[in-house]
Amino acid sequence: MKISKQLIGSFILLIIVASLYRIMPSRPYGFAPQIAMAIFGGAIVKDKKFAFVLPLLSMLFSDCLYQLLYINGVGNIPGFYSGQVVNYLLFAGLTVFGFYIQNFNVKKIALASITAPTAYFLISNFLVWASASPLAGLARPKTFDGLLMCYSDGLPFYPWSVAATVIFSALLFGSYFLIAQREAKQSIFEK
Repeated sequence: MKISKQLIGSFILLIIVASLYRIMPSRPYGFAPQIAMAIFGGAIVKDKKFAFVLPLLSMLFSDCLYQLLYINGVGNIPGFYSGQVVNYLLFAGLTVFGFYIQNFNVKKIALASITAPTAYFLISNFLVWASASPLAGLARPKTFDGLLMCYSDGLPFYPWSVAATVIFSALLFGSYFLIAQREAKQSIFEK
């Protein structure tokens, strides 16, 4: 399958805009488009090995920007941190949720938009709690109560993450659907 220059340009623009949005100060905790991008990439990109690129490049680009701001004393969030590779692997894994969406099935898009951030919340907070680092998980004890405390620590992020994924999925899939419909109509008239 030949990928058009317009599609590649659209994906590059999407990565840049999403990266800049992610570093925007005062946005609600967890309200970012990267999970929706992972689902979208998994559903839209035919060559599945490239489907993982969309959210990962966006994360990498925004983490570089975070680091640049941090180094120059403008931001207080470092872009690179221990455990970051695990976070990238989790985001890559979220792309698989998009693999199960065919033909713009709205129910499947909605289900993926809720289950992907939920899976991320459950797995990432478990991994923070299970981490051997005394800094991870606010040094929560390695007990069931400690795990629940770690999940409680992550709760401020979770509803915003679900809301962002639902909203950005609607924008991404809706825009793609409208553009595909318009191109299909144009190709009919050109014949």
